[in-house]
Amino acid sequence: MFPPLPTLLAFLAASLVLAVTPGPGVFFVVARTLAHGRRAGLSSVAGVALGNLGNAAAASLGLAALLAVSALAFTAVRIAGAAYLVWLAIQAVRASAPSRTSESDLAAASPWRLFRDGFVVALLNPKTALFFAAFLPQFVDPAGPAIAQSLAYGAAFVSIAATTDSAYALVAGAVAPRLARRRGLRIGRWMLAGAYLGLAAWTLGANGRHRT
Repeated sequence: MFPPLPTLLAFLAASLVLAVTPGPGVFFVVARTLAHGRRAGLSSVAGVALGNLGNAAAASLGLAALLAVSALAFTAVRIAGAAYLVWLAIQAVRASAPSRTSESDLAAASPWRLFRDGFVVALLNPKTALFFAAFLPQFVDPAGPAIAQSLAYGAAFVSIAATTDSAYALVAGAVAPRLARRRGLRIGRWMLAGAYLGLAAWTLGANGRHRT
């Protein structure tokens, strides 16, 4: 059941490069951290990781194939995810209205809500399932149980991505206090709204047919 060492090393190297490269997910986590603090960033990392794990499982069970074939299913998931992101952007802009909200109030944001938002954002991104459907089979041994191997590789990739995303959150958390002294909390919230809208546009930019 254990993959050959060359295959395992190739998978780990590819996963690390893909995970550490800044993308919409990293931007989301960093913006969340700058807006609400380190704990919020780490809560978002956990939510994103669980959502990505759900997509990896879905890809392993054939959902990604369904999304690739059915334009209606792909469009429904894509629009649902984009709509949720736009709603989060609106909430972020409303929260950034001038007020006497203190940094301690921002730090009190519910970890559960932050976790939930990260989970939904990741889970409702059909591109993630399609990515796993294209990436994971490259390392699966046809002679072994494909679903089990795919799930194991998917869990490993999500773990690597969660580790690198946590590092980004910790770095952003270290910078956030300095930004706060310069009224950076408002800027962070506008960045968060921009991250949500950017993710929504990125999600809607997915094609109805997936090609590798």
